[in-house]
Amino acid sequence: MARKPYPSDLTDAQWKLIEDLIPPAKPGGRPREVSMREVLNAIMYLLRSGCAWRLLAHDFPKWNIVYHYLCRFRREGLWRDIHDLLRDELRVAEGREASPSAAVIDSQSVKTTEKKGFAVTMLARRSRVASVILS
Repeated sequence: MARKPYPSDLTDAQWKLIEDLIPPAKPGGRPREVSMREVLNAIMYLLRSGCAWRLLAHDFPKWNIVYHYLCRFRREGLWRDIHDLLRDELRVAEGREASPSAAVIDSQSVKTTEKKGFAVTMLARRSRVASVILS
């Protein structure tokens, strides 16, 4: 890595864990020109900073390349595998069981979905002024 690392970058240990999950370049096509570690570092940077895609720091690969790989990883289920692997390793390192035994559910979201979501939202009312003008 020829650049100064960001706090969101993968550590060497994390990269070693997930390196084998990254699919190789497709045979017969154009050779891959970007480092997949840098692509993942860019994704981590975006997720951590919350910046817009086009505001991705210049020392990462171009934003559209990073976006392409993130969409591909999500579509193929690879992003979930990476997340689960890193989560399990972190939990084990902290002395906990690899798999979480509890989850948090937002009660407001549960209430909305129990009532069929949009069906319970209030419809916008016309003001009296608008109804007089339209008549």
